[in-house]
Amino acid sequence: MIRFATIGTNFVTGWMLEAARSCPELHYAAVYSRSAEKAREFASRYGAEAIHTDLDALAEDPGIDAVYIASPNCMHFGQAARMLAHGKHVLCEKTITSNRHELARLLEIAAENRVILLEAMRSVFDPGFRAIEENLPKLGKIRRASFQYCQYSSRYDKFKAGIVENAFNPALSNGSLMDIGVYCVHPLVKLFGRPDRIVADAVFLDNGVDGAGTILGSWKCGMQSELLYSKITNSRIPSQIQGESGSMIIREIANPREVTIIRNDGTAESVYSRPEESNNNMVYELREWCRLIREGNGENPHNRFSLLELEVMDEARRLTGIRFPADEAWEERSRA
Repeated sequence: MIRFATIGTNFVTGWMLEAARSCPELHYAAVYSRSAEKAREFASRYGAEAIHTDLDALAEDPGIDAVYIASPNCMHFGQAARMLAHGKHVLCEKTITSNRHELARLLEIAAENRVILLEAMRSVFDPGFRAIEENLPKLGKIRRASFQYCQYSSRYDKFKAGIVENAFNPALSNGSLMDIGVYCVHPLVKLFGRPDRIVADAVFLDNGVDGAGTILGSWKCGMQSELLYSKITNSRIPSQIQGESGSMIIREIANPREVTIIRNDGTAESVYSRPEESNNNMVYELREWCRLIREGNGENPHNRFSLLELEVMDEARRLTGIRFPADEAWEERSRA
């Protein structure tokens, strides 16, 4: 039995807890919130045994084995570091940290304490993504990957009305790249590695947050990629991978429900189709988290892809001029 706590009382945590019901190893032990009232309400709704309003008390609680973190991005590093240092396994929502430096330090802390740190990048643990990986050889030599995830945010309507919520606040290490673009970047580097060259551009809103963006990548082997992401528009076009023998159509890269190969002769092969009743794909990342914890050696093969993801995103932010307070805080710690 893995007794876990949650940090964050938003709808994403609710989705995770619904998925956790399919994982008999997981037992919901506690919820953390700065507000006792909010914590009690959340615990009552989802069945947590206890509440915490102090992070140190949560970290020191001997009855907690693991913690799921779904707070704003800027808080991930500090909260995860505290939990890992006290021997708690951590599953942290994407984007796992504000920059690569922070993640590298968390991995050191996890290794020192022989605990598991995993980014909750649900799409790459989905059976649909496994179908993508397994069927890539059918495409022949890969020449292009075109991944896009453009989802008009309901919070954008509030933004236009003058209400800036967390998702559109760059001070919290948020924005289109960190919230949406990561769903394109992580699968790209997991499938093909880091591009040798990156070009990036972004659309900025009035408060300086990026509302949409594009990242172009190229490899010396003769492959290119284009990543399109947005929180201010929708896209109806699927993602695809083009090879010299055919193309793979993916609906959707952030939540792969259907994967189809269309060969150069026009014949089509469906290689994956998710059953309609299986909509919450967070269960797969939870099962992998449990497996890693159960094996008990502290090793995690997935973190290298999170490091590559952040390398690409850090470079894209450098090229587009996106800087977070977390970047400056890290630089100050490094100089100290």
